[in-house]
Amino acid sequence: MKALILGGVRSGKSRYAAALAGEQACPVTLIATATALDEEMAARIDAHRASRSTSWTVVEEPIHLGAALGEAAGPNRVLIVDCLTLWLTNLLCGDDPEALRRELRHMVEILPKLPGHCVLVANEISLGIIPVSALARRFTDEAGAMHQDLAAICDRVVLMVAGLPLIVKPGAP
Repeated sequence: MKALILGGVRSGKSRYAAALAGEQACPVTLIATATALDEEMAARIDAHRASRSTSWTVVEEPIHLGAALGEAAGPNRVLIVDCLTLWLTNLLCGDDPEALRRELRHMVEILPKLPGHCVLVANEISLGIIPVSALARRFTDEAGAMHQDLAAICDRVVLMVAGLPLIVKPGAP
């Protein structure tokens, strides 16, 4: 099973991803993409750490997500990636202008080949107004394109609203 969980900030995406992973009764590896660049983000990361199961293996990888997926995947394993939009931010704001294309292509190519289960968490950000800055508009465009590519690959796509899962693309649980 490959699943894409989309939703707004604090919509219940991570909680739902954890519940989906728990249904598989397999060891779980969380691939965390966040980087603590300020105190507020550090507090968010700490809150996520406190809420996750201590039985999970955690891999922190802010850039090379495809490689991390390939290394962590295995039969009868569940991978959770939390979160793709933070990963996209890391790529867009990094020093390597080719990183976004290269890393996104690698992740999209490897995802269908991975053994086991994978649950991808991302913020759905394109439901509001058009952003005012060029970087914000590019981010919105790139996130939208990434979500479309991943939705085509994934068995299941879920939109979280107010803690409730809306099944956009039903697939194997």
